[in-house]
Amino acid sequence: MRRALPPLRALLGAARPPRLPAARGLCGPLAGRSGHSALSVLPSFGFLFDIDGVLVRGRTPIPAARTAFQKLVNPQGQFLVPVVFVTNAGDCLRQKKADQLSHLLGVPISQDQVLMSHSPLRMFKSYHEKCVLVSGQGPLLDIAQDLGFCQPITIDTLREKRPLLDAVDHDRRPNVLSPSAVELPKIEAVLLFGEPVRWETSLQLIIDVLLTSGYPGNPYGQENYPHIPVLACNMDLMWVAEAQSPRFGHGTFMVCLENIYKKITGKDLKYEALMGKPSRLTYQYAEHLIRAQALQRSWEQPIQTLYAVGDNLMTDVYGANLYNRYLEESSRTGSKGRLQAKASAGRAPALLPQDHEPGASWQSELASAAAAHCRSVLVCTGVYSPHSEVPLPARDSIAENVFHGHRDFTFDPGLVEPDHIVPDVDAAVDLVFQLENFAPH
Repeated sequence: MRRALPPLRALLGAARPPRLPAARGLCGPLAGRSGHSALSVLPSFGFLFDIDGVLVRGRTPIPAARTAFQKLVNPQGQFLVPVVFVTNAGDCLRQKKADQLSHLLGVPISQDQVLMSHSPLRMFKSYHEKCVLVSGQGPLLDIAQDLGFCQPITIDTLREKRPLLDAVDHDRRPNVLSPSAVELPKIEAVLLFGEPVRWETSLQLIIDVLLTSGYPGNPYGQENYPHIPVLACNMDLMWVAEAQSPRFGHGTFMVCLENIYKKITGKDLKYEALMGKPSRLTYQYAEHLIRAQALQRSWEQPIQTLYAVGDNLMTDVYGANLYNRYLEESSRTGSKGRLQAKASAGRAPALLPQDHEPGASWQSELASAAAAHCRSVLVCTGVYSPHSEVPLPARDSIAENVFHGHRDFTFDPGLVEPDHIVPDVDAAVDLVFQLENFAPH
């Protein structure tokens, strides 16, 4: 996603009426009131905060973050409302991210408040006993084992056991050309945690695994389709750090993998699961964590509204609006089951390829959604900028030229229109307290 995106109103055309009474300004003053008639001291809402572009840029804290979080805790450091940090990062354990956030924000954060892109893999228990190949960076084995996987193998380990497979970098080619005789168990699934460091090595070895049905080193087989399951976390094409322009994200790596696979086989690479924002699974898991916090604090008021605060139209806003659509449709039909056509705009609308879910369904591990709404709040401190001079494409070509979402999600202008746009996360907290007439003190 480019940092200099066109102004939202120009991108989307004439804005539809706001879903909430608050008037939406383009990073302007906050306005509007909710329909609550009395001040509330117990929360009936929760926050879902993105991290990069909302609380930090790379390793640099955004100044408004500390101010915002001082409003969210009492003098003892306890949160006054349920809060979950929903990040598409996947290069560390939850506890490390919680420690980083505690230091950054000046308030105590527990790992149970952190939802990494790979966190929902805890629910895919049918894969936990299988040998799985993991791609990404950071402490991959620790992450996989923490999620419940008993037999993870990393790209580096596979390269060590099958040294002849990694041949792009001439300086890393083995001196001995005899094939390795080291036995490896069959790899039964591929887990994509995030962008790796050496893309050429990861792309080559993942393709090898897919085209040999889990026996890399064997000859490619035309009959190996559908390939072994691929579960991917974090579909962000780009992300914002200290550089003036956004950097490649895991979504860019996935584009490479998908196109190489299709070029070689003539077939589409299929995903058993897509998670991380904007996947419905990630938001439903986040709601589960919000309700768990409320239960732990003995807040008896039902959590009716989730406020998702982010900086990225194609992940934070799209995902929150997609989940809101699911919640509203479920409320109308009286069912919290899977929503197919209406809540989605693609082949894998919110989680998985339609009509296919692995073994023991993840839904049996997760309580049904219970919130009534999920509202999107866009901040102007990260990927999104309202002050762009980039020329706009014609409206009828926006879907082809601007949509940076994943291949299996198609463009829907209504899903990238935020409920509210505010300058920063501090303004987002003020807005939500105003909308909810929330007065904890």
